[in-house]
Amino acid sequence: MQISQRSPMRLDELDYPLPKHLIAYEPAARRDQCRLLVVDRRRGTTAHRLFAELPQFLRPRDLVVLNDTRVLKARVRGRRRTGGRWEGLFLRQCADGVWELLLKSRGRLREGETLSLGEQGRWQLTLLERCGGGRWRARIDPPEPAVVVLEEIGEVPLPPYIKRPVQPDDERWYQTVFARRPGSVAAPTAGLHFTGEILDELAARGVRLAWVTLHVGPGTFRPIEAERIEDHRIHAEWCRVPEETVAAIRRTRAAGGRVLAVGTTVVRTLETAALGGELRPFEGETDLYIYPPFTFRVVDLLLTNFHLPKSTLLALVYAFGGRDLIRRAYEEAIAAGYRFYSYGDAMLIL
Repeated sequence: MQISQRSPMRLDELDYPLPKHLIAYEPAARRDQCRLLVVDRRRGTTAHRLFAELPQFLRPRDLVVLNDTRVLKARVRGRRRTGGRWEGLFLRQCADGVWELLLKSRGRLREGETLSLGEQGRWQLTLLERCGGGRWRARIDPPEPAVVVLEEIGEVPLPPYIKRPVQPDDERWYQTVFARRPGSVAAPTAGLHFTGEILDELAARGVRLAWVTLHVGPGTFRPIEAERIEDHRIHAEWCRVPEETVAAIRRTRAAGGRVLAVGTTVVRTLETAALGGELRPFEGETDLYIYPPFTFRVVDLLLTNFHLPKSTLLALVYAFGGRDLIRRAYEEAIAAGYRFYSYGDAMLIL
């Protein structure tokens, strides 16, 4: 499903210098008190606000679409029979119960090897097959749903650039307040800024909510390495657009309202469901790669965080907001001391 129009965009256009002190290693003291850079595409202007002011930019009959995925405690550790330690990242549990994981250890792991899982070793992982890129298929004994096992022995899978140990508060902060469908190994970070009060204020203003699910995979942090960005291959992720969300978007359009996608995951999910030319319910994997130029069929407004250089997420934001305007917005955010990446500040593109 690698669909986008051919682009002359160069990889270096997605690069930018970021002072390390602007990387957010900790969340804001309050979710809705982060900063919000408002980018107006029609006027070509920017404004500096707080996230708590987001409802002021929406109108009655607008629709806010959120990703209701829930982050798994997907970081796992254990010991080999030799006593050596290993660590990994759970990716998914297949229909046959087999786990897929990213694993690393000082010594070379081998097919057929059995690893203890967790400090107490209540579960065992038998390595069945090496899949390349550090990925393995493994059988878990005794058999148990991954959600149950990970809840007991797993850790919050903070992004790889956050080198500090996981803290107790991360379990709460690295999860949206509306998370309900377990499956992600990284948070849909634009949604982290919402509070119950913000959602209530949106409802009071006549702004409706709708839901999609996209289970975020580890590839979200994988940089583009191809010099021609169209040569990059994006990771596939499972997503779902239910019938009620399709109906809500149709009602919004009929009433003259706008669709705000909360995060790049929502954009990819909605635009995947509209690839046939008309938005329809969808469930399955998407590897839709959005970069300039791209025709957006569903999304009118975008709320997003500030993304890593040379990332597919930044390419999507360029496609939506326009290269020159978004580059200028990033430069302005850096000059103004905005906080970047997963725990950082937000941008609203009108």
